[in-house]
Amino acid sequence: MDLRERLSRSRILLTPGVYDALTASLAARAGFEAAYVSGAAIAYTRLGRPDIGLVSMIEVADTIRLIRDRVELPLVVDADTGYGNALNVQRTVRLFESAGANAIQLEDQTFPKRCGHLAEKGVIPAAEMVGKIKAAVDARQDRRTLVVARTDALAVDGYQCALDRAGQYVEAGADLLFVEAPQSREQMEGIVACLGHRVPLMANMVEGGRTPLADAQDLEAIGYSLVIFPGGIVRAISRAAEDFYATLQRDGTTAAMRDRMFDFDALNAVIGTPAMLETGRRYEAETIRERAAE
Repeated sequence: MDLRERLSRSRILLTPGVYDALTASLAARAGFEAAYVSGAAIAYTRLGRPDIGLVSMIEVADTIRLIRDRVELPLVVDADTGYGNALNVQRTVRLFESAGANAIQLEDQTFPKRCGHLAEKGVIPAAEMVGKIKAAVDARQDRRTLVVARTDALAVDGYQCALDRAGQYVEAGADLLFVEAPQSREQMEGIVACLGHRVPLMANMVEGGRTPLADAQDLEAIGYSLVIFPGGIVRAISRAAEDFYATLQRDGTTAAMRDRMFDFDALNAVIGTPAMLETGRRYEAETIRERAAE
C-alpha cells in the first residue's frame, strides 16, 4: 500500500503500535492496514527502561528489519530526534528506509529526548529542525517514503509556537505533521483548522497521557488522517504478564491463567509453525529426488 495515497482518503488510518515481529504479525492478523514502530515500546520491552533517548539508531533499524521479514504492512517508524544533527538524520533515513520503513518520524526535541507526554522537555531552534527535515527529504531514495515532522513545542513554548513551527516544517518538505500532546479537543480542532489543509495530520493516543483519548471515528471527524496508539500494546501485555507471574508464584502452576493464554498448538498456529515445517519438508523432498536422480 502506498501510504501517501492512503492518507489522501477521507477515512482515517488507524495504526497500532508494535515493537517486534510477533506484535507486528498479530497486528496484521487483526486486519490493520499499517503499523507504528514505537521507539517508546522498544525502550520499554528491549531495555526495560523509560522513553528518554536510550534506544539507539541501530537497535531500531534491527527491529525494523525483523518486522519487515515477517509482515508486509506499511511501517511508520519513530526515529526520535534522528540521533544527532542533520547528517545523522540523513544516515538514519537511509538506514531505516533500506530496512523497510515507509514513513520516518522526526521530532524537534533536544537530546536526550523524552516521551512526548513526560514533563521537562526541551526543543531545538526551529531553524535547526527545518534543516533536519530538508536533510531527511534529500536522503530518502523513494518519494513514497514519507517524512513525518513532529513538534513538541506545545508543552515547551505554547500552542501558537507549536503551530508556527509546524507550518515551517511543511515548508521544509514534511509530508505529514504531528503536533504532540495537545491538551484539549479545542486545541486539536485548532491544529486541524490551521494546518489540515496543507498536509495530512497525525494524532497520538496515549492511555493516561496529556491528550484526551478519542476514538478513530471522532478523530476522523475532527480532521485527522492518521492516529497511532503507540504504547498501548506494552501496557496491555505488561498487565497480563504481571498477572501471569503473580499467579504462577502463588499457585505453582499456570492452571488459573489457561483461559487467558494461547496453548502450545494455538501459538504455533499464530506464528505459522505448521506452514514453515511443511515448506521445510518440501525442500527436503526436492533434495532427496535430486540425489536419487544422480
